[in-house]
Amino acid sequence: MSNTQNLGQANDAGNPGATLPEHDTPALSSADHIALAQEHSAHNYAPLPVVIAEGRGAWVTDVEGERYLDCLAGYSAMNFGHHNPDLLAAAHRQLDRVTLTSRAFYNDQFGPWVDALARMVDKEKVLPMNTGAEAVETGIKVARKWGYEVKGVPENQATIVVAGANFHGRTTTIISFSSDPEARTGFGPYTPGFRSVPYGDAAAIEAAIDDTTVAVLIEPVQGEAGVIVPPLDYLPRVREICDDNRVLFIADEVQSGLGRTGTIRACEHSGVVPDAYLFGKALGGGILPVSAMVANEDVLGVIKPGQHGSTFGGNPLAGAVGSTVVRMLTEGPYLENARKLGEVFSRRLEEFVGKGVLSVRSIGLWAGVDVDPALASGKEMCERLARNGVLVKDTHGSTVRMSPPLVISEEDLNWGLDRFAEVLEDLRAGR
Repeated sequence: MSNTQNLGQANDAGNPGATLPEHDTPALSSADHIALAQEHSAHNYAPLPVVIAEGRGAWVTDVEGERYLDCLAGYSAMNFGHHNPDLLAAAHRQLDRVTLTSRAFYNDQFGPWVDALARMVDKEKVLPMNTGAEAVETGIKVARKWGYEVKGVPENQATIVVAGANFHGRTTTIISFSSDPEARTGFGPYTPGFRSVPYGDAAAIEAAIDDTTVAVLIEPVQGEAGVIVPPLDYLPRVREICDDNRVLFIADEVQSGLGRTGTIRACEHSGVVPDAYLFGKALGGGILPVSAMVANEDVLGVIKPGQHGSTFGGNPLAGAVGSTVVRMLTEGPYLENARKLGEVFSRRLEEFVGKGVLSVRSIGLWAGVDVDPALASGKEMCERLARNGVLVKDTHGSTVRMSPPLVISEEDLNWGLDRFAEVLEDLRAGR
């Protein structure tokens, strides 16, 4: 009979017992890594040919030792930069204690984390999940439940108003109200109950609302669409419309929140307070997926035990990292740096308009840059920038998205923008 008594336990010398033997792994080139990925992974992404091995701050290094300025920051998941010492310290401390208990029990990181997160955005309740898409799915379920139990919408008739060109995730329900054919086509039948209207058009939202409407779900700034910043009066008008029609206003701040725009919530730029926030990405500090719906008791109170949950949602490691994220946002220099460098960012990018760039939209350290398609597609622009040491991501044809980590220095930011200018100059010269 096998003896499992000491499996996974530390021995007297402090070394882990019953561990797997270590094996030397042969060094692989970037080409080797890419070939393995192409052969054995599903092709649901088309990455740039860069194989990252290490990261520090705003910089990453590939397996050959080449360094790149990371101006994507994991679509805002890496807001605090790579290898952030505060976040790593919090994670290491918790890794040595306990990482998962499930919500079948309490853990000593959960209460302090949800308390801190709720207080940070002046709400009462937190429902933790893992990915941003899960936070959106949570918002949809809660809104429907609220509609039936509080507003009195007839069962199975709830509708939610969304905006065209949205990006809220890629689950089957979420892609049902996507207008992106790549995300949507071929995955039907689609989930009913959504009405899509043009983004930035408050009158269209008002016209789409009827007695079955339980929520308006929108991004304060549309990220995947190309960093689309709405008119300043848009969100306040949406708030008024929701109030007038007894409809929940749910703000998807998965990409826009937690410092990206220079504020904790992008909604702050227009002075709006939604009924619920959806957070993700940066909430996990770039270490693990952490997301949450945050609202008051009158909204989240409709969820009872057994009606929604997640094995990993609210795990101790997430709590330890998430609490540190909240502390860093409220006590650290990150918001100030995003605001200060956001002005430099915007000014420099505007200089490119008419010199290979058609238009620029920016808020904080977040920008969408529309490259002249006569010069290059967005993908080609990203490939050229990568060869010049800068990592960014294209979207929708010739638009390039830039979201450098909030820890970036002004010197490094200008270095990256200088490389952008050089690539534009080469394209215009036909080189």
